[in-house]
Parts: sequence; C-alpha cells; structure tokens
Amino acid sequence: MAEEQHKSVNSSDEGYDSRNSTLSKKSEKTVDKDEMGRVQVVEKCSVCDEHDERRSDEPVKLSFEKFPENREEQEKRSRIEAALADSSSTLETWRQFALSEYGLINDDLRKKVWPLLVNIDPNNVEPAPSLDELKTHPEYNQVILDVNRSLKRFPPGIPYEQRIALQDQLTVLILRVIIKYPHLKYYQGYHDVAITFLLVVGEDVAFHVMEILSTNHLVECMQETMEPTQQRLLFLYPIVRGENHTLHDFLERSSVGTLFALPWYLTWFGHSLNQYRSVVRLYDFFLASPHLLPIYVTAAIVLHREDEIFREDCDMASIHCLLSQLPDDLPFEYLLERAQVLYKKYVPEEVERQVVVMQEREKVRRAEEEERMRRRRAAMQKKRDRATHIGFFHRLLPHTLVNRRIFIVTTAFSILVGICAYYYKAQIPPHYRMLP
Repeated sequence: MAEEQHKSVNSSDEGYDSRNSTLSKKSEKTVDKDEMGRVQVVEKCSVCDEHDERRSDEPVKLSFEKFPENREEQEKRSRIEAALADSSSTLETWRQFALSEYGLINDDLRKKVWPLLVNIDPNNVEPAPSLDELKTHPEYNQVILDVNRSLKRFPPGIPYEQRIALQDQLTVLILRVIIKYPHLKYYQGYHDVAITFLLVVGEDVAFHVMEILSTNHLVECMQETMEPTQQRLLFLYPIVRGENHTLHDFLERSSVGTLFALPWYLTWFGHSLNQYRSVVRLYDFFLASPHLLPIYVTAAIVLHREDEIFREDCDMASIHCLLSQLPDDLPFEYLLERAQVLYKKYVPEEVERQVVVMQEREKVRRAEEEERMRRRRAAMQKKRDRATHIGFFHRLLPHTLVNRRIFIVTTAFSILVGICAYYYKAQIPPHYRMLP
C-alpha cells in the first residue's frame, strides 16, 4: 500500500489551487497549465543556476545542519531541564523560555515543552488509526500529492522505509484533523506545519497539537475561501505605515499587495525558510504568542529589509520577487523582539480599524475608476454610433456628396450656375420671353 501511494513522488507534483497560489524567489516566470487545467508557475531563479527551474509552490530544500551550543544556550538548556524537573513550573514558565532568546534550544527539549505550551498531556493521547481507514475522505488525494511533495522537508539520509513511514504518518495526521472537524477545510501548506510537529513530538502528540492550532491559530486559513486570510494579511500595511511612511508609500505605489507573505502566514514560515533551526525557533515563538504574531513578524521582516526594497524598481514584479525570497541570514532573534514591540505598539483592534478605513478608501477609489471607465466606454460608443450613421448615409447618397471636398465644390458650382442663369434670363428682351 505504501509503495503504491509513493511510487510516483515526482510525477504527482501539483500546483497550488486558487485558494492560496503563491509565488516565490526572484525569478523570471512562465505560466503553464497541468493536465487538470490548473495554472502552474515555473520560475528560473536569478539567484540560482540559470538552468535551475522550480515551481513557485515547490518547497526549498531544508538544511538540518547542527551547530554547537554557545555558553548562553548551554546555560538556558540547564534552566529548562531544571524547570522540567520542578513540579511547580507553570505555563508562564514555558512561555518565557519559548519567547526569550534562543527559544527552547533543541528538539529534545521541544518534544517535552511544546505539548505543555498548548496544555497537552503526552501520556494521555489517542492512538492514530491506520491509513486504510481514512482513504475514503474527499481530500485524500490532494493530501497525498502534498505529502509526496514534502520530501525536501524531511531530514536527509533517512532510510527509504523510514521516510515512507513518516509520509504515511503525515497523511494520517492531516486527515485525522479534517475528519474530526469537517467545517475546517484543508489548504495546501497545512502539511508544512504538520510535518514540523510530526518530526519533533511524534505522530500521536502532533495530532493533538494540530487539532488545537487548527481551531485557534490557523482557523482563519481553514475556511471555504482565502478571503479571511487575505483580510488578515492587510494588517501589514498599517503597521509598516506607522513605522516608516516612506516605505509604506513605496510599497503602495508598487502595487505589490500581500501575496508574497501568504505562504509565510499559512505555514508559519515553514515553507519558505532554508534552515530547520530557524523554522523550529519560530515555532517556539508562535506557540507561546497570541495567534496574530506571524503578521507582526512579517511586518518586522519587511521593515528590516527597507534598504533592499528601495534599491529595487518600484513595480510589482520586482518587489514581489525580492520579498518572497527570505535570506538565510535574517537576524530572527532581533526580528522576534521587534515583532513583540510592534504588537504592543499597534494593537490588533486598532490595526483592524485602520484596515477597514483603508478598504473603504480603496472602495471609493475603485468606484471612481469604474465611473471613469464607464464614461470612457460611453464616449467610445458614441463615436461608434456616429460612424454607424455616416455609414448609413454612405449607402443612401452618392459618394460625391459624402466626400466633404467634392460636396463643397459641387455646391459652389451649383450656386454659380444658378446665378448665371438668373443673370442671363434678366438680359433677354421681354418679347422673347413671351414666345412659346
């Protein structure tokens, strides 16, 4: 069964659907369609080999490189281990460890602390059903496609059988959540979040973690459409405007929108980062934070990259390609600290009010634009109607009368002939006029 499920890993690569299509990497893009008629974006990345092409929704290869702990990390690890042995440790204890510098240090500690951050007892979890019990779910095929595409997010060098087992576990994990909560809709990118928890805490605990996140942190992303998510991403602009009005105006003029940040929010940056240690550090932070903190981290990244943005042309393609590619050297400890400052400075309720005002202003602008277009169409229609009338007279009158120059000459000649006839008639003697 597992062999059949995974035998065409590469050939089953499908693109994002319309709910969350994304672009990434600075690139030249070509658009194609797969056999199901869905749009595929193929990119040639300027930062990679010029012949290296990959689709925009394909995850980057994740580096699992380990680094030796520095002195501060060693000391923090000792404090976390002591807290785990202390029965008086509280949720706030774990939150402070996760939020502060270096996070939870390593995956051994994360395996113990992550469940505590979401109030899960690892010793009291439901066993996972078999994959065969879940194959009838309507989302099964799409989940399989996404799981097959997640090979780059697994640790390198693991045996084939272990990798297959992990892929089966990931499929079961995702299907269990959407079966238990049928009002929640699976989105492509959800597997990027699930795989991180699967690798750290194991299949059974990961299900309960994803269950909690899906009904809280990620619930807006799991609606029928991406409209709630797109609405939430608009929070980025009031925050940036409050910190850097010039940068905000530049982004507005470029019309870059928020599409570049969509995979960041949907996957907690898991889809877009190259370093596994950066992914799990962010997950430490997000598990211990209010659910909108990924938006504030996004704002902190955009503000941090101000100089790079201003060096680009002020157009959508240039700015999108720059922002959708996350550098490997982002100073995440600084960015997480700044995100917390931004969250306190720009509270979500106030930001939401500004978004509403921004949308109303945009509605008025669009209405004015539509009115201008309506008038332009009316003027063009009037021209076409006039041309139609001229064409009608072309058919009824001799061509010489339609041609303006010939019409004028003919009229002048007719007047001249009339004057001459009148003058000639006036010169004839009366008795000649009486002749029959």
